[in-house]
Amino acid sequence: MERVLTVGLDGSPESLAAAHWAADEAERRKLTLRLLHAWPLLVPEPTRLPAEVDQNYWAKRLMHNAQAELQARHPGLTVVGNLVADDAQNALLRAASESEMLVLGSRGLTPVESYFLGDISTHIVARAERPVVLVRAERREEGSAPESGAPGGVVVALKLNAPSDDLLEYAFTAAAARGVPLRAVHGRSVPLHAYAPWGVDHTVTHEVRQDAQKGLSQALRPWREKFPGVVAADTVRLDSPARAVVGACESADLLVVGRRKHHPPGAPRLGPVAQAAVHHARCPVAVIPHD
Repeated sequence: MERVLTVGLDGSPESLAAAHWAADEAERRKLTLRLLHAWPLLVPEPTRLPAEVDQNYWAKRLMHNAQAELQARHPGLTVVGNLVADDAQNALLRAASESEMLVLGSRGLTPVESYFLGDISTHIVARAERPVVLVRAERREEGSAPESGAPGGVVVALKLNAPSDDLLEYAFTAAAARGVPLRAVHGRSVPLHAYAPWGVDHTVTHEVRQDAQKGLSQALRPWREKFPGVVAADTVRLDSPARAVVGACESADLLVVGRRKHHPPGAPRLGPVAQAAVHHARCPVAVIPHD
């Protein structure tokens, strides 16, 4: 079966940025790139109708232009177009199950709101069976120097004492493919008993940090051995996990976070770290489902 990376395409600047990111990623991973445009009102393919009466004209033009642009930039990449007469949400979820990963565009930040695509992307990210990557229109080119001068690379958010193999495999593979360093970040809130009338008891916070650092190093050890070419650093931040991760990815090329495939009835499908990442991170965010 052909290995495919699928990107949702709707003609917006966000989806075109996602398509360019997806093309770069497909080329790195030697995958076929599938451009998917879904619209319930698409009609069966007409036979040689002029453009003015072809109801699918604009959908086909969108697909043709995007495919030509990507093919010109990536001449060795196989790019296929797929027009689907279905609700976008259904089509994208089905495509995600058939692909190595699904890539979607995202809205840019505004002073008041900082949300990705909205209900459709939230639904897809929370339910897709495979990794979903969200890309902003104003994304910085990977490998270019960030404005802050801080290192870029791949950042992965780790929760200790929880399954992390799928998450770390994706993150290390992404870092190796790009030839960039990886930073594993774990956030841990300062425990209440560390607070004293005169401030924070640094003996307690030192113990908390050491304990977390030990767990982080243990989680990374087998993956450092499996990917000896990837420079992997580990960082513990004494802050809420969500704030720690969003703060750590400010200059990153890619942020990798996880979500559980199975969760208790009534519980949110995205945890607080994944929620914060998809709402506030400026870099592309890969959400990896895991058991």
